[in-house]
Amino acid sequence: MERTGNGIIIDDTTLRDGEQTAGVVFSKKEKIAIARMLDGIGVRELECGIPAMGEEERDCIRALAGLGLNARLITWNRALIPDIRASIDCGVSAVDISLSVSDQMIAHKIRRDRRWVKEQLKVALGFAKDNGLYVSVGGEDASRADLLFLVELMGIIRSLGGDRFRFCDTLGILDPFTMYEKIRALRTAVPELDIEVHTHNDLGMATANAIAGIKAGARFVNTTVNGLGERAGNAALEEVVMGLKLACGIDPGIDTHRFHEISRFVGAASRRPVPPWKAVVGERVFSHESGLHADGVIKNPRNYEGFDPAEVGLTRHLVVGKHSGSSGLVERYRELGIALSKKEAVCLMEQVRAIAQRLKRPLSDGDLRRIYSAGKCSLKAA
Repeated sequence: MERTGNGIIIDDTTLRDGEQTAGVVFSKKEKIAIARMLDGIGVRELECGIPAMGEEERDCIRALAGLGLNARLITWNRALIPDIRASIDCGVSAVDISLSVSDQMIAHKIRRDRRWVKEQLKVALGFAKDNGLYVSVGGEDASRADLLFLVELMGIIRSLGGDRFRFCDTLGILDPFTMYEKIRALRTAVPELDIEVHTHNDLGMATANAIAGIKAGARFVNTTVNGLGERAGNAALEEVVMGLKLACGIDPGIDTHRFHEISRFVGAASRRPVPPWKAVVGERVFSHESGLHADGVIKNPRNYEGFDPAEVGLTRHLVVGKHSGSSGLVERYRELGIALSKKEAVCLMEQVRAIAQRLKRPLSDGDLRRIYSAGKCSLKAA
């Protein structure tokens, strides 16, 4: 039985981490369109940019803040007072304050020590709360950090009025089982502080890790449309939402019917075309060619489809190719307005498979019409 997921909040970061994909730049017009679409389907929080980047970035964030969206806008900041001031000047009421928390990054990136990290957290968080902001504290490289140190930091966050802790698998190195164990341990140690999971896809496990974090007790989850993001990307919005609904029985309150539309728009705006086989939103993920599969789908789509393609804005396709069977061929000709008998389909199958083999692709509508018109297998006699 599906249970409500209103307690689970999607914090989509397409406009921040998605745009940090190497070579991706969104125009202000594109950012506004993406924000409106995400807001329209029920995404409750949008990470919308980095004010410290400069005036052009701040101008975009101000424009987003002026849209009157239902979604809360949150900006990304280093744990520095000038960064937070820049966010305040943009008119947002929520900030993410990022700090490196693994010994690797503390020593070799910021070249400080744990004591400095704790003091800097107190300064930045104190300033943000003094200015009435909702604050998420992002633990960069939390997946490689000492768990006891994370618990200590979470205690500081809670004591100073911070609102949540973002656990970042910055390098995408965790597996779902380890993610679950780590989030469960932090949830148990500091149960009063909300946890957010931010996952990367370097090992292809961003979606699985995001869902594992939620099942372990995280209330917030970062996503991007199409899984955009640095290196191999982030957890994909469409995958996380459909995974929660179908695999976990948790409905996060997102209208999924526009997923295809939003995916295509972001794919075009980012100049990162969506692969036809992309999970959930690929143009051909509901294509069926194999004879057994096509026959099963024709009899009842639920035989080979976990959910109705219309649920994500897609349609079903029966493909005629090397592996097709007669049932699929009859159905495809029916779609073309041609009534083909079972015997006629069997008669045509040898030609169909030979042509598909030679062309190394499925047969087009034109190919099918030409084969039928040629009548090389004496259809009337068949």
